[in-house]
Amino acid sequence: MAHHKTYAELEAEVRARYPSGQTPGGVSVDDIVQLRLQNTYDTHLDIAREMAGVMRADMAAYDADPSKFTQSLGCWSGFHAQQMIKSIKRLRGTAKGTYVYLSGWMVAGLRNTWGHLPDQSMHEKTAVADLIEEIYVSLRQADEVAINDLFKVLKAAKTEAERAKAIAAIDNFETHVVPIIADIDAGFGNEHATYLLAKEMIKAGACCLQIENQVSDAKQCGHQDGKVTVPREDFIEKLRACRLAFEELGVDQGVIVARTDSLGAGLTQKVPVSREPGDLASQYIKWLKVEPITEANPIEEGELALYQGGEFVKPVRLPNGLFPFKDGSGRARVIEDGIVNLTEGGADLLWIETDTPNVDEIAGMVNEIRKVVPNAKLAYNNSPSFNWTLNLRKQVRDQWIKEGRIKADDYPEGNELMKADYDATDLGREADARLQKFQADISARAGVFHNLITLPTFHLTAKSMDELSRGYFGEEKMLAYVKTVQREEIRRGISAVKHQHEVGSDLGDSFKEMVAGERALKAGGHKNTMNQFAAE
Repeated sequence: MAHHKTYAELEAEVRARYPSGQTPGGVSVDDIVQLRLQNTYDTHLDIAREMAGVMRADMAAYDADPSKFTQSLGCWSGFHAQQMIKSIKRLRGTAKGTYVYLSGWMVAGLRNTWGHLPDQSMHEKTAVADLIEEIYVSLRQADEVAINDLFKVLKAAKTEAERAKAIAAIDNFETHVVPIIADIDAGFGNEHATYLLAKEMIKAGACCLQIENQVSDAKQCGHQDGKVTVPREDFIEKLRACRLAFEELGVDQGVIVARTDSLGAGLTQKVPVSREPGDLASQYIKWLKVEPITEANPIEEGELALYQGGEFVKPVRLPNGLFPFKDGSGRARVIEDGIVNLTEGGADLLWIETDTPNVDEIAGMVNEIRKVVPNAKLAYNNSPSFNWTLNLRKQVRDQWIKEGRIKADDYPEGNELMKADYDATDLGREADARLQKFQADISARAGVFHNLITLPTFHLTAKSMDELSRGYFGEEKMLAYVKTVQREEIRRGISAVKHQHEVGSDLGDSFKEMVAGERALKAGGHKNTMNQFAAE
């Protein structure tokens, strides 16, 4: 990580220029030092460079101890990211091991100018880089507000001991800035388009890019049907495009997450050209669904033929021109994808998109990959697209029946298991216990370095607005707001309860004092209603 100058270092540096303690225009050296320290990063490209180092250090720590996995939540605004990091710092005292996930799904659904769109790369690609920029502006503003508060304590210090303690707090301040794993979808076009967008995302601050092996113009959400993958050579070219973007901008430790959708993708758009047995193209082609060429099923005008296993066969082709893969081949294709993406594509992490949260299934695929790449690591999507309650309860039920612990009719087989009636049962409690340790299990057994939830703030916002609206527009009126929002903010120590302070009102007052002294017209005076929360 980069060295950030201490209070003493900066104070000495500025005072060497202004020995009198002031600039010719009357600006205080102390005020210059404060503003220098509040400006925790000069540019967002500096953030990308430093946060790449943070991720690399975290990856090394995970290799040494798989219990040291990292986590993130998907955020669709800078404020969501800011409040997440503040919460973690209140809980743990540090944000180390925490990232922000930037979801292409949420950019499409919530952050583009064309309205709410599905996750099909139809939104403006500039919206992705814009959201990275916004998140880092918010996180840096959280730094400014917090450091300004620390300088208030310093200015109020009456003794040398108090002053030394205040300076130590300033020097030990930990930034709210954390790595972002940014979703670049399938690259929004060809390899050159991928490179151009990657550069914009990195300049906005992204130290880690996640790219998937779907066709750009046929991209689907990872948990929907109709996914179409590209040949591995095509995907490697996009991985190289991302790497070149990092290298050009001097982000030497930039991290690339190569996502494979092959488990749920049953189609490809083109048949690659094989030049020799066993090459990437032939490995991909071998999984195509084919038909024998016979007298009853001859090759027709305009059809394609492949030479496989010593004979000509016809690849099945759909009316839209797409080629289906053999049924049940997804798992094998995922394993091959993972190996190739790491060994020939230069990816740093894998992402395997699955259809259910099953530790055994994921661990089985990763263990096969690790036979070739022993330190293979994953970012895993703990997706809201899974019905977690139902999936885990079904897994427990099936296991207990197999072990003879329960009979098949002790618990229902289907969606009835979702009922609240089963929350307090042995099965419900066991499923919840497995949910609680799911991330630790998948990190220890399946090589998952980073656990993320893609869309939590989408669902949280919907739920929270429903909860408040039910009460406020129903019977509870103002009690609903106070009970569900403000009272909880106060009791949990959520700084946003002082909303004026949260958005920088005190920052403005401090700056006015710096330039106007006693003439400063400040917002934080006696009549500011935020004083009602001063004791909290």
